[in-house]
Amino acid sequence: MVKVREDHPIREDGTVDLDLWLLRLQQQVEISDIEQIRQACLLAKEARAAVADMDDDWAQNTGGSYYTGLEMTQILAELQQDQETLVAAILYRSVRERKLALDVVRERFGNTIAGLIDGVLQMAAIGSRKNPRSDDAVLGTGVAQVDNVRKMLVAMIDDVRVALIKIAERTCAIRGVKNGDRKKRYLVAREVFDIYAPLAHRLGIGHIKWELEDLSFRYLKPNDYKHIARLLDEKRLDRQLFINQVVELLRSRLEDAAIDGEVMGRAKHIYSIWRKMQRKNIDFSQVYDVRAVRILVPEIRDCYTVLGIVHGLWRNIPHEFDDYIASPKPNGYRSLHTAVFGPEGKVLEVQIRTFAMHDEAELGVCAHHLYKGTDTQSRGDGYEEKIAWLRQVLEWHDELGDTEALGDMLRGDVIQDRVYVFTPDGHVIDLPKGATAVDFAYRVHTEVGHRCRGAKVNGRIIPLNKSLKTGDQVEIMTSREEAPRRDWLNSNYGFVTTSRARAKVAHWFKLQAKEQNADAGRDIILREFRRLALDPNAIDLDKIAKALNYKVAEDLCAALGAGDLRLSQIIHEAQRQVEPERSAPQMDLELPASRSTSCPRKGGSGINIQGIGNLLTTLATCCKPVPGDPIMGYITQGRGISIHHEDCLNLMTLRENEPDRVISVDWGDEHEQTYPVDMTIEAFDRPGLLRDVMMVLSNEKMNILAANTLTDRKNNMARLTLTVEIPRLERLGRLMDKINQVPNVLDVHRERTGA
Repeated sequence: MVKVREDHPIREDGTVDLDLWLLRLQQQVEISDIEQIRQACLLAKEARAAVADMDDDWAQNTGGSYYTGLEMTQILAELQQDQETLVAAILYRSVRERKLALDVVRERFGNTIAGLIDGVLQMAAIGSRKNPRSDDAVLGTGVAQVDNVRKMLVAMIDDVRVALIKIAERTCAIRGVKNGDRKKRYLVAREVFDIYAPLAHRLGIGHIKWELEDLSFRYLKPNDYKHIARLLDEKRLDRQLFINQVVELLRSRLEDAAIDGEVMGRAKHIYSIWRKMQRKNIDFSQVYDVRAVRILVPEIRDCYTVLGIVHGLWRNIPHEFDDYIASPKPNGYRSLHTAVFGPEGKVLEVQIRTFAMHDEAELGVCAHHLYKGTDTQSRGDGYEEKIAWLRQVLEWHDELGDTEALGDMLRGDVIQDRVYVFTPDGHVIDLPKGATAVDFAYRVHTEVGHRCRGAKVNGRIIPLNKSLKTGDQVEIMTSREEAPRRDWLNSNYGFVTTSRARAKVAHWFKLQAKEQNADAGRDIILREFRRLALDPNAIDLDKIAKALNYKVAEDLCAALGAGDLRLSQIIHEAQRQVEPERSAPQMDLELPASRSTSCPRKGGSGINIQGIGNLLTTLATCCKPVPGDPIMGYITQGRGISIHHEDCLNLMTLRENEPDRVISVDWGDEHEQTYPVDMTIEAFDRPGLLRDVMMVLSNEKMNILAANTLTDRKNNMARLTLTVEIPRLERLGRLMDKINQVPNVLDVHRERTGA
């Protein structure tokens, strides 16, 4: 017998006790007509048939459509959904599995509930998307598929409850695939991670978003998941004792301040830990908010009072404070975040928010009961902003017509930081952090973007790829004709950062003739090959095309010219052809053994001293760092470099008193293999040219092995020859693109060794 989830009340015969289940439901959410809920449950139960032909393994594991409907209803009840939403959730799986006709639902329960179910059925069209890097068989992206996704998006916009029901269903799906087929687990996890976790985040449903991300991560990267889970378990008891101590102290201080608040430990989610480790390139020991508490208070003014209490108890860590109350996140999230050196000098993260803010963080749009068809006076700006965002998704999809990139767009636009800039008329435009003038132009209007030729910020002309800052007043300079530049689609140049602008540019080029795009794409490829000193005759473009899921080289070139393909993908495949014997793609060079790797400079203790060389190193006795801990060095007088833990209180004092003697160090683990590459830069000479080039190399973290500059005074031309260490061809291409943007630089190319 299929096991029923333990959160359903079960009778001795293994069936669900419906009366007790309904009683529990009434305790969770207000229901005006409990008999309607009962009739929906009985109808779903009657419609339940054999589960052998179900399209999802998880449906069999959870007991079929009836039990799935009950579980979906419980999820939505936690989100405080109305009765119509709960009835639609109970019946949805039965309708989807064709055990119950939608017309029967319409006749028994009305047009609204039937319309909700129909909207969720439309959302099922997005259940499969093509991943060019995967061999998994999924649905294509033909005209019918595009039309289905467009209908799904329309349904979401007409009533947000449709999206919430679908999120609840996918939550049941990811919960239920634990014992299912491995391939099915992967497909469900991929879909949930790409589409529904970002959608839950965008709608502000925090606790659902965390669950979807953690469960998806568990199946997509099982080894990484188990590794972090093991690290958390190893120190769980010590961490819990520490948190209990902090909670008791904070509670007593809140009582002293006459603040009626709650203090609790906050669980750190496994995917969040892994993501922070990847984003900041840090070890598990450097994730500060593994130890964290959350404080809930009645009023906003109490939040700042408690912040003062926390900073009075413990020393705060510089640059680790965020005020999301004054500047909320795009999805409406509000809270104060701070990190401090807590008891025993251990780093502690503290979140402070009101009870209302906490409900918003956990329930998002659901916290306000804001749906179309309800009293419009009860709606707030947060709901309207979310609807406006969903309408942007529809507009984007209507132009691009591409289901494959929808998940990337959803995830890419979930950006925590925003910048707010002004039009010349004083209107405020909000953009993701890092957005450029081109992004701004396309946000104002598509034609403004297409005609953009320059930009002024605060009255001064700026490069089109310069990032905008909050408070900037931006004026776009346009031409008469529409003519976007293909360079805007090259991510290395940084002209376009938002998915909206990229989609607009790509759509414009798609409208051009295929032959024109193919010619342009081929020119781009050949120019890049010449610049990287790759022999075009030695590289099979047809083979690269097949590797990237294109039939022939002509299609590959057309896709690049239309903006559907990134040049870095082609270079990556070209490098595989040049060096097929390497398991990990590296540089296509025959190198002297003495120059094939970069040799770290180490001190006597095996610690790599950045920029110092061989010096005596000792481990500080105050904090006793061990390999793997984040560390810093302090230059002593006569005893070499003293190595401290990054959290060491003594080191904090040394940083304040003698900051020039604190240096960066690391443990000297395995280093990425790098290769020396000769590169030539030709430019019109000017003061500061060499400095600007070196600044690019520094920002790209490139090590320079040799440099030579020769200037021809007659024609004022400068020729810079550099030898730099490069790990991969893609990095070399990116570096050249950055140098090309330096004023006065005419050409950058790689010199073939031995040529």
